[in-house]
Amino acid sequence: MTNKKWLVIERTHYGENNDSFSISKIADTIEQATKFQIHLEALNDKKNRTYFLASDIDTIMNRVITSHNKSVEEKPLVLKDEVKETSSEMPF
Repeated sequence: MTNKKWLVIERTHYGENNDSFSISKIADTIEQATKFQIHLEALNDKKNRTYFLASDIDTIMNRVITSHNKSVEEKPLVLKDEVKETSSEMPF
């Protein structure tokens, strides 16, 4: 049987679709992880910082992927050829 770890993840929001994630605490049980999360939230004095629990890497990756997808959703894709065409039209 594997020993499941619980992670308390810190999310810092830096503006429109710019987030940073880091592991704040690692716990052996959900109860211990929840206590860590509650205490970190109580000590938190930043409005752009939140905490959440994750039980495995898939949970973390799903949040990171979702955040990334939101950040690129509104930005148009610029292809290398389009950049060249635009720059060749410049009167230099």
